[in-house]
Amino acid sequence: MKKEVQESMIIRNLQTVKELEEVRRLEAMIWSMEDSVPVNQSAAAVKNGGFILGAFYKNELIGFQYSFPGYDRNKVYLVSHSLGIHPDYRKFGIGEKLKIAQKEKALEMGYDRITWTYDPLETVNGNLNIHKLGAIAKEYIPNVYGEMADNLNAGIPTDRFLVEWHLNEQNKGNEKQVYAKEANIPYALYTNEIDNFPFPEKTDLSLHSPHIFVPVPAQFQEIKRADLQLAKKWREKTGEVFSHYLSQGWVVSDLVKDNRHIGQYLYLLENGGQGNGN
Repeated sequence: MKKEVQESMIIRNLQTVKELEEVRRLEAMIWSMEDSVPVNQSAAAVKNGGFILGAFYKNELIGFQYSFPGYDRNKVYLVSHSLGIHPDYRKFGIGEKLKIAQKEKALEMGYDRITWTYDPLETVNGNLNIHKLGAIAKEYIPNVYGEMADNLNAGIPTDRFLVEWHLNEQNKGNEKQVYAKEANIPYALYTNEIDNFPFPEKTDLSLHSPHIFVPVPAQFQEIKRADLQLAKKWREKTGEVFSHYLSQGWVVSDLVKDNRHIGQYLYLLENGGQGNGN
């Protein structure tokens, strides 16, 4: 079925109120009606520099991506607000196809940068955003959305990476896989194992290396369901590391599997040439 969906799926730009209502229904089904974007707001966005892309399979909307313009007092850029996939069609690569379509549409409209936030502990998103697409993260924002009651976020502070995707730069993500094989790159967080789950023990905020690894668990939601306190510990310890190093000029540039520890991934942080690493 996966191949059939990928070959038959159509992605198109959505503009009519009827199409936007369909997006809101899918968004409410994925999260909740309370968290979905009102149609009058999405309609205003698509008329003023934003757009919504829909992924269709056999005339059924199975995924969407919503973007609107942002401004940083210097230049206009594109804000990627949300991307949702119908539960029956996840793990089909639809998210990546929507992001590529987003890039193409953004370039067509004259944008050269897209920003968005995501949870660093959600490694599926990290693999797509940082490794496959070649985006980077320069900022770590603690509890950016406050308390959220949905299944993914309930009980855990909503810490996020602020991601930047520079559309005119070549994707160099795959070239950085070599770093995962280098034993001399230091870990900024030491882990152990408890009840078959990786456990964060202590951080090292004194590193001066040009490259740093930060381990994260491969299945954060599974940990959260089994042991909420352990999930909170992961948020606390990774938050310490990311907040410190990103504020000192390091940049998150890749996510790779941890060859030394099963059940973990590694974020690669590169020294941005300022602060602690000089």
